[in-house]
Amino acid sequence: MNTNNSKTNTLGKIWRGYSFIFVFFIIFLVYAMTSSSFTWSATMNIFRHSAVIGIVALGMGLVCLTGEIDLSAGSTLAFVSGFSVVIFNMTGGNIPATLIFALVMGAALGLVNGFFVGVVKMPSFIVTLATMLTYRSFAQYFCQHISKNLIGGGSSVYKMTASFDGYNSMYGFGNGKVATIPIVGIVLIIFTALFVYITNDTKFGKKVYAVGSSEKGAFMSGINVRLMKMMSFVIMGIMIGAAAFLWICMNGSSDPATTGNSYEMYAIAAVVLGGIAMSGGKGKMIGVLFGSLSYTVIDKIIIALKMDSLINNAIKGIILILVILIQVAGPQIREKFASSGK
Repeated sequence: MNTNNSKTNTLGKIWRGYSFIFVFFIIFLVYAMTSSSFTWSATMNIFRHSAVIGIVALGMGLVCLTGEIDLSAGSTLAFVSGFSVVIFNMTGGNIPATLIFALVMGAALGLVNGFFVGVVKMPSFIVTLATMLTYRSFAQYFCQHISKNLIGGGSSVYKMTASFDGYNSMYGFGNGKVATIPIVGIVLIIFTALFVYITNDTKFGKKVYAVGSSEKGAFMSGINVRLMKMMSFVIMGIMIGAAAFLWICMNGSSDPATTGNSYEMYAIAAVVLGGIAMSGGKGKMIGVLFGSLSYTVIDKIIIALKMDSLINNAIKGIILILVILIQVAGPQIREKFASSGK
């Protein structure tokens, strides 16, 4: 009996810690069975399509671990990518200047959220809802009112000027491959490894989990809760800056009306699919990678089945609820069987 309980407890720990892997492989198996064009190249494309949302989701995962949320992620992506295009055109195609601007601007916009949430102690839902509207509106306004030369000659879209030397280098980086693996997918893996290290092996990571588990307890143990929350939003902004840079590398342009549209929801979905608790303090950053891949694969399944695009998001929502239900109900069912076996 003790042996059976020990096995049940072990399986329970594996499920609680790594259920996102099982969820991913189930979704991937469905994709393999339903897609008529299931090839190695198509599989690698999943990495490419997951890169931007995955990098945003890593930042979102860190914010969620502190028990907060960022609804402005998509609008911040539109704002930063648009103005990064402006910097690219203004500097004659200077890639380092464009990258540094994207990271610094992302950090600055994240700092605004972090200040009001961490220092002023306003609810993150309200703060980021407000900045979501503000950042998107500014991105659209300035696209209409600054010099056409700075936005690549267009009227409603920020376009990188293709005649600059840096254009081909950036476009090649955003769409290139290393041994059939998309470069942007490799960037996502590198960022994931960095976040896994930060959250697992640094004092900062341990403080993030402590704040998310119990703010009061973290404060009593000497952790500066306000600073930790503010820093999590700044890092979130830096990640969006990196994602914005990749976006313009991949597309060569940024549409202030549609770029990053609903990406805050996609990132939250990836975080949830990756097993991070929205209440904070629980989950693994490696899960965010699998969550991002799972979300992209769900999209591929919908395309493979030729479903009506108008119900695309509805199907994603239903699948998301089912996955969360499995994650929540699984441990409860197991505990029920374990208790009945005593």
